[in-house]
Order: sequence, then structure tokens, then C-alpha cells
Amino acid sequence: MIWRCRDRAFDEPGRVLVMGILNITPDSFSDGGRYLEPAAAIARAHELTAAGADILDLGAESTRPGSLPVAAEEQLRRLMPVVQGLAGSGACLSIDTASAEVASAALGGGAHIINDVTALGDPAMAGVVAAAGAGLVLMHMQGSPATMQQAPQYDDVVREVREFLGARMVIAVAVGVAPECVALDPGIGFGKSIEHSLQLIARLDELAALGRPVLLGASRKSFLGRLIGEEDPNQRLEAGLAAASIGAFLGARIIRTHDVAATRRATRIAEALVAARSG
Repeated sequence: MIWRCRDRAFDEPGRVLVMGILNITPDSFSDGGRYLEPAAAIARAHELTAAGADILDLGAESTRPGSLPVAAEEQLRRLMPVVQGLAGSGACLSIDTASAEVASAALGGGAHIINDVTALGDPAMAGVVAAAGAGLVLMHMQGSPATMQQAPQYDDVVREVREFLGARMVIAVAVGVAPECVALDPGIGFGKSIEHSLQLIARLDELAALGRPVLLGASRKSFLGRLIGEEDPNQRLEAGLAAASIGAFLGARIIRTHDVAATRRATRIAEALVAARSG
């Protein structure tokens, strides 16, 4: 299965991609404010790459539960100096944004992927991605970041998420996004209870059956904290590694994480187990 992202093509069989998180925000749940200044963000990007990140996911708008939208102009003010500072580094840059305006500017600056938590909530997004030949991550979210955790409800969360992502992929392709450019994210913790998130990870193979790479992002999230009794997001490493490893074994192709080096080591075990199972 190939995932094409402009001039990058991820097609190595059996290999799990590690996507390092870089929050260029003052208010992200785990590391808000640490990398808000461009120099700090660029230095962190180089650290993530050295630790083994295949992709850097840059976001200038927090999507933690209860967060409010950030205007495109402010996202660009935070984001573009970092994109420009990394454009010649050889890193594969993903931009975590729901704004087609932000996506267009970042792609013009050399980014390769748009990671859209609203799955084309901005009607112009698919056209921007298609024109650039960029990679596109479509994520499921029930509600918005401001409301998503108030009372999420599903009859069958895996079936509903699978149907939603399949339908959004059809829309993207109809506008001109190449199918091989699309990856899918079930949106762990985005309008999901603990049980919903666990169901999505446990049945990840049903999402992988859509035929596109599945991205799993559980790193440091609150459902892990509640399961292990740990309020501090920075003390959830082992729980995140367990979720990442099991998810990779069950079919996740991309793991989005704050903890790149540890995740790279953990996913190598998952890769070996998948290879052993396939004979």
C-alpha cells in the first residue's frame, strides 16, 4: 500500500511510519507553549527527526477538548516561520489544520501533507490538496473540539467511523485528490468515550479494510490517563506505547506521537510480530 505525499512515496511493506508531534501553540494539552517561538520549534523538529520521525506534524491550533478555533491569520503567524525554517531540511512536513487558507500557504512553503481533523469541513480543502498533489489525512470527530467530549454517543462506533471516513474519502477523490494520497484517522479521543476509543483500537483491522493507511494518535491522551490513574499527560508514556504497539499489530500504518524514539522502538516489535504472523 502506497501513501503518496507530493514528492514523497511511503511504500515500504510492513513498515510503520512514526509521525512526530510539534505543537506551535500556547495551549496544547501536553506541551502548550514550549515550542511557540520559531527557534524553539525548529530545534524541536530537528530533535524529532534525529529520534527517528518519518514525518513532522506541525500544528498552530490546539484541538484539545474545550479549545476554540484559531483564526487562519494567527495560525499562519505561528506556523510559517517554522515551515520556512524547515523547508530545506529534507523533513517530510505535515500541517495539522482544518483551514484551506492555512493549508494553501503551508503547501506553498514546501509542506507535504495536510492533516485535517474535520475531514474536509472547509469545502475548499480538497481542492487545495488536490492541486498540490499532497498527502491528506482525514480524521473522524463527533462535534467540535469545544463540544466533542460532552456526551459522545454511537450505536456502533467502529461501523459509524468507518462509514464516515469512507464517505469523506469518496468526496476527496471526486474533487481530484488521488486515492493513493489519502490516509485515515479514527480520531481517538475526538468525540469518543474511553470505551469508544478502546473499541476503535481493538477493531482497527475493520478500518484498515478500507484499503488506505490508518493513522493512530493516542499519545498522552486523557483516556489513557484515566485507564492508568495518571493525571499528568507526561506520565503516560508506557500506556501510549502499549496503544501504539497494539494498534500497529492490528493494522495501523502511521503512529502519531510526542515520544518518537520510544515509539520507534516499540513499533519495531509490532512490525516483527506482524511479519511472524504472516509467515
